[in-house]
Amino acid sequence: MRIVFMGTPQFAVTSLDELLMSGCDIVGVVTAPDKPAGRGQKVSQSAVKEYAVAHGLKVMQPEKLKDQTFLDELKALQAELFVVVAFRMLPEIVWTMPIRGTVNLHASLLPQYRGAAPINWVLINGEKESGVTTFFLKHDIDTGNVLFTEKITLTGQETAGELHDRLMNKGAGLLVKTVKAIESGRYSELPQSELIQATNLKHAPKLAKEDGNIDWNKDTATVYNLIRGLSPIPCSYTQLNGKTFKIYKAEGEIESSDIPPGKFVTDNKTYLKFATTDGFISVTDVQLEGKKRMGIEEFLRGVKLI
Repeated sequence: MRIVFMGTPQFAVTSLDELLMSGCDIVGVVTAPDKPAGRGQKVSQSAVKEYAVAHGLKVMQPEKLKDQTFLDELKALQAELFVVVAFRMLPEIVWTMPIRGTVNLHASLLPQYRGAAPINWVLINGEKESGVTTFFLKHDIDTGNVLFTEKITLTGQETAGELHDRLMNKGAGLLVKTVKAIESGRYSELPQSELIQATNLKHAPKLAKEDGNIDWNKDTATVYNLIRGLSPIPCSYTQLNGKTFKIYKAEGEIESSDIPPGKFVTDNKTYLKFATTDGFISVTDVQLEGKKRMGIEEFLRGVKLI
């Protein structure tokens, strides 16, 4: 079965590698155009392109997905299936092209957490489980018929970065299973409408910088979940001595206190704690504006807070 793979970041590379290593016939790879990145604005390639080039795969990098030259090149590959992992929204003229359809891997248990940032929002909302879903694309984003799902239990302590890696590996295996099932014709489709319960849908919209601004007038669990749900990217933050103070990791402590929410206590050596409505957030991995990321003890050695 001839397959075209579409994806951009490292999350997608793991799936592409699994497909290739399992013997799938990847006849083309579509990824983002090269672009300047970093302080020096050096031209950077996507993780998927780097992998594809290293493995001798044909690469296409269209600026516009409706460009006729790209569409002609894509059609000429005569792929039976398109596989999409962490890529941009496809126009209908693209996802309807292959005779077996276009399948997508999504990092949540659909229909819950449709959208651009499911890994983050699952943790921010303090969910007990997550997982990955494969489904056929249709017009409305993340709404197509479900093929396979696989659940994982959350620890309540993992960061978004850690969950990303778990789902990246879990999803790659599920995608291979999905492609093999489509190739053999041994699969069934389940409309998401049959999975929706009442109006209890939770969404995963793209994150804005303001989402990371910590509201200390929340309870400890809520703040703790926000911190881990945004770590390491885009990262939660507060203000410390008039500067932006990013918090990558922390620990929650439930205890009564007369310290106003948002105020901090420290021994200037080993701990720095911010008060919440029902306890404290003890920060352990931080970065002050203009400084490097560091552990709390190293940070406290270089700054005098009180």
